[in-house]
Amino acid sequence: MTRTNLTAWAGGALYVLAVGLLIGGAPGASGTVHGIVALLVASLLLGVLRRAPILALALAILGSTAVVVGPPSTARVDLSASYQGQFLSFLAVDLVLGLIVATRARQVSTVAVSASLLVQLLLVAGFAHGDGLTANLVIAVLAVAAACTAGLLIRERREHAVALRAQEVAEAVVAERLRIARELHDMVAHSIGIIAIQAGVGSRVIRTQPEEAGEALRAIEATSRETLAGLRRTLMALRQADPDAEDSGRAPLAPSPGLADLDRLAAATADAGVSVDVHRSGEQRPLPADIDLSAYRIVQEALTNVVRHAGTGLCRVAIEYGDRELSVEIVDDGRGATEHGPAHGFGIVGMRERVALLHGRLTTGTRPEGGFRVAARLPLPAPAPAPVAVSVEAR
Repeated sequence: MTRTNLTAWAGGALYVLAVGLLIGGAPGASGTVHGIVALLVASLLLGVLRRAPILALALAILGSTAVVVGPPSTARVDLSASYQGQFLSFLAVDLVLGLIVATRARQVSTVAVSASLLVQLLLVAGFAHGDGLTANLVIAVLAVAAACTAGLLIRERREHAVALRAQEVAEAVVAERLRIARELHDMVAHSIGIIAIQAGVGSRVIRTQPEEAGEALRAIEATSRETLAGLRRTLMALRQADPDAEDSGRAPLAPSPGLADLDRLAAATADAGVSVDVHRSGEQRPLPADIDLSAYRIVQEALTNVVRHAGTGLCRVAIEYGDRELSVEIVDDGRGATEHGPAHGFGIVGMRERVALLHGRLTTGTRPEGGFRVAARLPLPAPAPAPVAVSVEAR
């Protein structure tokens, strides 16, 4: 038996001993004093209450009953008034009852409430007389009802908290799935678009221009390898959540792409037939990882739409580092949004979700002078204040 359990059972034994001493050792005390002292002594049952609430309730009922039916004081004259104060000891029973209602099964709680209320009503009916009878009956019923109500409120609050935690877990799972879907879509869609363009070029010139066909095949190979590596990194990152996953064959995880990789992205897009002019303005500085990745994915998806739908060979990307926000703009001179164009695909939806998660703004649409424009504004966190140098003069 552990020290905590030993302390709990010792508290229960002391409660029984204290009630016995109270009944037989204070014959001149009034019933009210007996009831108050019995209520205070019930604090010895806290240890038992944590481990065996039903046993604690039984001990509290027995102790309170013993205080009520014990030998009356010889100093008391009014029998009705003498026993009226002793019913205070049943407040401890009501407190234990409220905890049982809050923590135990409904069937157990119903039996405990019924037994406790029956014992209290029988004792009040047997030991209260005159005007005190009705008052004590009403008080007993109201006290039990208040304890049950408090217990039910605690139970409902706990169940509501459990339901909220379950809902939060479910929402986190859905959010993670959406994030993975966006990552896979942004990564694979761009690469597959380039591969499709290069494969079409290679199939048209394979006989007449073998060198250009070879360049197209090499671009397909490089893009395929990069996409495969990205998929492997994503899958390995997911497997890291499983502690029992095998470590054999695990590829090293590379950092997530960011705006620093735009030149490589522009080169890959140029291989697909669209020249990308990247322009940066403002004070270039390291960005938070989520903003850096989202900005890169927005540019990547916009370039994928240009390759697939714009029908142009030129695209401009402007990155502006502001004090409070990052501005990303992708503009082309192509056909703009058509009936089956980029405005109706999942790419724009993914962009909007990314920007919304960062509390930014996204604008997409056909330009009046022709072509399509994607503009995103992502809020930046306030820069940390520079440390103030304090010079200390030597004394």
